[in-house]
Amino acid sequence: MPGTVYTFYSYKGGVGRSFALANIAVLLARWGFRVLCVDWDLEAPGLRDYFGTLTDSAPTGGVVDLVDDFRAGAVVDRTVQVTGTLDLLAAGGDDPNYASRVQSIDWGRLYDEGFGEYLEQCRDRWTARYDYVLLDSRTGISDVGSMCTAQLPDRLVLLFTANTQSIRGAVDVVGLADAARDRLPLDRPRLTVVPVLSRFDSRDEYAQAEHWRDECVDRTRGLYHNWLDSQVSVAAMSRHLTIPYVSYWALGEQLAVQKEKTPSADQISFALETVAALIAHDLDHTALLAENRDAFVAAVRDRKQEFGQDLRVSSSHAARGVANRLIAELRELGLAAEWSSSGDRDLLTRASDNARHLCLVVDGELTRWQQAEAELFLYRTVGQDRRVIPVLTDGTKVVDLPGFVANLRHLRIGSSRGEKAVARDLADQLRGAAAVVEGAPELVGLLVRVKGVRLGRSRWELVDELVRELVTAVGSGDSALAQELAAVLARAIEVPPGSRHDVREALPPHTQEAVEWGIGVLETRVVNRVERGQQEG
Repeated sequence: MPGTVYTFYSYKGGVGRSFALANIAVLLARWGFRVLCVDWDLEAPGLRDYFGTLTDSAPTGGVVDLVDDFRAGAVVDRTVQVTGTLDLLAAGGDDPNYASRVQSIDWGRLYDEGFGEYLEQCRDRWTARYDYVLLDSRTGISDVGSMCTAQLPDRLVLLFTANTQSIRGAVDVVGLADAARDRLPLDRPRLTVVPVLSRFDSRDEYAQAEHWRDECVDRTRGLYHNWLDSQVSVAAMSRHLTIPYVSYWALGEQLAVQKEKTPSADQISFALETVAALIAHDLDHTALLAENRDAFVAAVRDRKQEFGQDLRVSSSHAARGVANRLIAELRELGLAAEWSSSGDRDLLTRASDNARHLCLVVDGELTRWQQAEAELFLYRTVGQDRRVIPVLTDGTKVVDLPGFVANLRHLRIGSSRGEKAVARDLADQLRGAAAVVEGAPELVGLLVRVKGVRLGRSRWELVDELVRELVTAVGSGDSALAQELAAVLARAIEVPPGSRHDVREALPPHTQEAVEWGIGVLETRVVNRVERGQQEG
């Protein structure tokens, strides 16, 4: 799949555009994406200075040399590696004649000669090689700016400060870029624009700052329409897309994200992470961003995270013995599992967990620590393939659990079903295998009985609903729910002799389909269980 080209543009200078681009590029590369930065601010280049501490390679050429390459009919790779997955195409190399070369370029004439087609070839090569191409565009309205805002990008990150000139000029350029794209002999949709309020200081003069925040929202409101979730307000999203002013980072060319690896909400890297994550999500899942910013960022930040443990098993101290035996069985099955000590405060400060999944051993009731631990785990992992799995001991009632835990698929452990069987079910779940439903042969017999009864139409409606819910429970491997539904279904198909009822009918076709599917799944699970037992024996 080809990469995406983002142009970072500002109508006026001094908004921190290059700073934002460089830091976001480092974040995307850190998260495992292949990134190319292109310094197209030819009159005032400086992107390379941000990466000076990360690379020893000096550019031998750059964007300005594309003109000579075009005229020579050559294809030359002038990128330098910054980090493992981050490359830079500078404005130019260390050429004493650089300024005069830039000033001598006649862009209009170049386009008449076919330079536009050459740029398309460059763009195709970049997007084939990189996940993200980030262009640092010249400010103002110019031929170079038009290339960066009209021809090359898929998306436009529009940076502006809280003043009328900056906002109005930036919004006007979007209109000019769209008009220019319409004139291109290329298949380019209308620009998707991400408005970013930059260098915004709300610590002093709070009332004045809020007035200008509202002004920025009103003037840029129309730029959100083709990507923002309809349930998310522009004002809320604008706050997430605000880079604060921090005087320390205005001095020199610094990479804040190199020093602030786990930033708090009041640090500049926190905002940079948010914008980088929005880019990595392809401007999607904005409802999640509005609801849970940390989970939104974690979903891309941790997408290639290596976990030291498959499962963290949390229990009260009273249930430590059960938890230890369960962990031992899990390890026998090849899963890396560890015990979570109730009250381990270090968990609260970790940016992410060392375990991919969380198992809650609930003995009677969820402890206050387990509840906090589960809430934190779920908060941090929304949008990721990571699970919280409750394991309930004998006597623990689902109705007594907090709603967010009671609604999770759970397993039972106790005198009738020990740690070995539960460990096997956990392993099946975590490895994606179909879980074996407890009492599968009896459930098959019950569904066979359903096929042979005759019931009134209203009773069949109830049975149909129960069968479908039972089949769903069977498909997900939820033994406890399957057994509960089976008990209700058994009563529903037992009509006392001589009872007054409406005309009795045979099994309706749509219910029969559900019954046959359930029988097939259950029988397959039974066969698999027998074969697995024979192999283990």
